[in-house]
Amino acid sequence: MPPAVRLTYGSLPVLFALLLVLAGAGPVGAVDRPVVELSKSQAGTGGSVAVSGSGWRPRALLTLLVCGQAEPQRGVTGGTNSCANADGRAVTTDADGRFRRALPVVEPPVPCPCVVHVATVTGPGAEADAALQVAGHAVEPLPAEAADGRLSLLADTRLRGSGGLLTWFGSPPSRTLVVTVGNVGTSPVKNPVFQVGTSHGVFAPEWQDQRWRGTIRPGGKARIELPVELGAGEHGDYTVSLKYGGRVLAEHPWGVGRPWGVTLFWVLVLLVVPAALFRAGLAVIDHVRPRRPGHAARPARRLRLPAPRPAPAASRRAPAPPWVAPDADRPGPGSP
Repeated sequence: MPPAVRLTYGSLPVLFALLLVLAGAGPVGAVDRPVVELSKSQAGTGGSVAVSGSGWRPRALLTLLVCGQAEPQRGVTGGTNSCANADGRAVTTDADGRFRRALPVVEPPVPCPCVVHVATVTGPGAEADAALQVAGHAVEPLPAEAADGRLSLLADTRLRGSGGLLTWFGSPPSRTLVVTVGNVGTSPVKNPVFQVGTSHGVFAPEWQDQRWRGTIRPGGKARIELPVELGAGEHGDYTVSLKYGGRVLAEHPWGVGRPWGVTLFWVLVLLVVPAALFRAGLAVIDHVRPRRPGHAARPARRLRLPAPRPAPAASRRAPAPPWVAPDADRPGPGSP
């Protein structure tokens, strides 16, 4: 066999392995984690920056916010309450998970350091930050981290509980969010404060701080149970999110049924009340309307006495005429 042919056959395994490595290197680096980039790192209020990103889920809805007291390494320490929520923007990624959107620069409600915070609205949670200097805005150092403990989700989340008769009639739906977290840091986490949020449709979650009493040792795990409640009469498809340390740990869908008891109540009201009012109105009209002449009172009937009964046959004998005397008084023959 010629040397060139032997070299070609001998190089095939090496070339095949090299092609596999090159083909696999690109996608792995691209989907490692979402990335956010800004057109400029400093801007004043009233201006705008172009925010671009890659590595996100295709066709994902994202929110863009200017947040204070935040760093890309630590995230938004104060949650979305540290962001200029009223001046945020929304954008949908393309088929490749990329986006580009202009974001107005405004002062957040808390001092800088500031970031542009990008997070998913629906589906699996993902977020990323890019540092931004807001010219003229106050700057204060971030609070020191209390410990090196870090919590991570170890098991799938679930919602415990179900609706009852009161919920069917419009009472606030409530559940218990159950998660299992582990401490992957080097220090214990004592009485951690979680943020539980509920979102409906494309709206951002409304976060509430909830403290869990207990200590999670390094390398240990704990089962966390936190209450979740909606407003009275709310129904539809909701998403319950759990956040700790500025990062979303878990999300769970929650389908809330319509309170049909309220609908039944109003249907009965609309049927019974008009019928009762109609009957009451007829009674009032019949009582107050004037009498027509044709309906005047009739004169009282005369009292008719019963006819006298006929006398018996013996008592019906007619009296004898006066000139006919009885046999006892009649004179005999020869008498004067």
